[in-house]
Amino acid sequence: MMDRFDDLPVLLVEDNPDDVLITRRAWKKGCIRNKLQVTRDGEEAIRFLRKQDEYSNAPTPCLILLDLKMPRVDGFDVLEIVKNDDDLKSIPIIVLTSSERRDDINRAYKLGCNSYIEKPVSFDKFIKTVLAINNYWLTLSKMPIRTE
Repeated sequence: MMDRFDDLPVLLVEDNPDDVLITRRAWKKGCIRNKLQVTRDGEEAIRFLRKQDEYSNAPTPCLILLDLKMPRVDGFDVLEIVKNDDDLKSIPIIVLTSSERRDDINRAYKLGCNSYIEKPVSFDKFIKTVLAINNYWLTLSKMPIRTE
């Protein structure tokens, strides 16, 4: 029997409101069971993950979808912080960004991302991408069991 993590949220770290909206629409259209939690920049994401301030009761996500280009604390810094934190580093991180720069791809993998996906421009392709993420990461992959 496959482990499912339907009761655990996926954290979307994204500063662009249009990209948040399209991700929520794709999530709904794809009938993905996991709740999508959203933080608007890297600093907020780190507070969420470390359960600080207003996020003291935040659930630990089973997966992080991370944009790279954000104000205050960018995605590269989030990757580095999470992957160097013993309490967080086992959470898979998918970089979901508009950057196709080879330097960004290489840097993200060196910092520990588990996958790097360029955001599709069309909504139909975005839905297919979100469904692929769901099928692979939330259905097929075995995730570490977190005890809190």
